[in-house]
Amino acid sequence: MLTPIPDLLKTIAPKQRRIDAQQAKSEIDENHGLLIDVREPAEHATRAAVGAVNIPRGVLEMKLMEIEKDPARPIYLHCASSARATLSAEQLTRVGYENVTVISCKADDVCNAFQA
Repeated sequence: MLTPIPDLLKTIAPKQRRIDAQQAKSEIDENHGLLIDVREPAEHATRAAVGAVNIPRGVLEMKLMEIEKDPARPIYLHCASSARATLSAEQLTRVGYENVTVISCKADDVCNAFQA
C-alpha cells in the first residue's frame, strides 16, 4: 500500500526541528550554519536566499557529503513549502548529520529573511 505524502509528512515532521526564517537567520549569523535550498535548480534560479547553497533533494545526501564533512555543523534546509525540506532532513539524519533543522515557511519568506 502506498503512503500519501501528507500522511508521511505527519509522521516525519514531529521528529524534525522546525523553525521560521527569522529564527534561522539569527541562528546562522551566530553559529555559521549551512543554509541549503533543496528546490530544483530552476526554482532556485528564480529567487534564492542570499547565502543559500542549492542542492536538490534528489542528490542531497551524496552532494552534501562532498561539501560538509562535519556531522555536527548546523544545517538548515528550506524549499517552497517545507515538504521537501522535511523529507530531506529525515534523510540527512539517517546518514549521520546531527544538527539538521527545517525552515518551515515558504521560500519567499526565507528569501526575505536572508536579504543582503
